[in-house]
Amino acid sequence: MPKQKTHRGLAKRVKKTGSGKLKRDSAFTSHRFHGKTKKQRRQLRKGGLVSASDIKRIKQQIAAL
Repeated sequence: MPKQKTHRGLAKRVKKTGSGKLKRDSAFTSHRFHGKTKKQRRQLRKGGLVSASDIKRIKQQIAAL
């Protein structure tokens, strides 16, 4: 059976931290900011970590990283 390929779209969106956790950027940050409050816009600048329930699935998709 062939090797599993890295999901390139996901690899561009997720980075590994030094401790092995997965870091991601916030969603809803590309356009239509007039409908969001100033507080929302400020908080969306921060990234976050991938949730615990998704880590196993995402690590399989980016196994090469």
